[in-house]
Amino acid sequence: MKELDGKQIESLIDKAIEIKKNQQKYWSALDHKSLAMVFQKTSTRTRVSFEVGMTQLGGHALYLDWRTTQFTMSDIKDESKCLSRFVDIIMARLLKHADLQKMADASEVPVINGLCEKYHPCQSLGDLMTIKEHKGKLKGLKVVYLGIGNNVSNTLSLGCVRTGVNFTLCAPEIDPLCIDNDLLAELRKSGLYKEEKDPKKAVEGADVVYTDTWVNMEFFTDPKFEKEKERRIKTCMPYQLNRKLVEVTNTLIMHDMPIHRGYEIDDWAIYAPNSIIFDQAENRLHIQKAIMLWLLGKIKL
Repeated sequence: MKELDGKQIESLIDKAIEIKKNQQKYWSALDHKSLAMVFQKTSTRTRVSFEVGMTQLGGHALYLDWRTTQFTMSDIKDESKCLSRFVDIIMARLLKHADLQKMADASEVPVINGLCEKYHPCQSLGDLMTIKEHKGKLKGLKVVYLGIGNNVSNTLSLGCVRTGVNFTLCAPEIDPLCIDNDLLAELRKSGLYKEEKDPKKAVEGADVVYTDTWVNMEFFTDPKFEKEKERRIKTCMPYQLNRKLVEVTNTLIMHDMPIHRGYEIDDWAIYAPNSIIFDQAENRLHIQKAIMLWLLGKIKL
């Protein structure tokens, strides 16, 4: 996301919307192209959207579980450079951004961040696409993020301020793994970024209210993380996206999934009349197509 300015971000979103409306037109756009998908972290939406997306573009997607490859015992730079000689593009979902950067530096083909501890750019691009579909625009809207500051709020806030969206972070704390001081400095200089501790005040006039898990997915069922999980739940419960908070508003409800019912969001909000959670999930497919087509030179921003 940091490599794209606001016009480029919105152009990519517009391309994804156009691709979604005219899917058959792109069925052979990446004919004989191959995507390597490298996963250190579990996944549903990222894997399915990239794999199906590449298939629908006429190409081939190869799933690589980190644990079954030589990435576990070899230098990441060596393995990445080698991998890039076999394929046309790489998507990596890794635990550490530093390792993703090593992979990108060594690779001879484009590398997409499918998620790391600091950023989730593909998710945020799909989110902005969904908001524009429902609202018809981005500039001037108000997006509120409830819960704990994390990799998702990092990239969503950046995408928002660069496209003219007012972004409010309503969180009791930021996950230490996700802190990016340079990003925070840019956000604060934009004049579009705000922090508000009171959820009721934060959601006033909001066009979108967004939430995400309070606990990193790899830690949610880890016994070693149990005490920290209990602390976060207690701390974040006042920031739950629920019926009482948003029912009387016209705000759109978003969650990037997977959902932990009864924690960051209640049952009512998931299927509320204004919920666009499953539109948001579906649009991961279309934004991934646009990202790959752009990086492989098939469309221009």
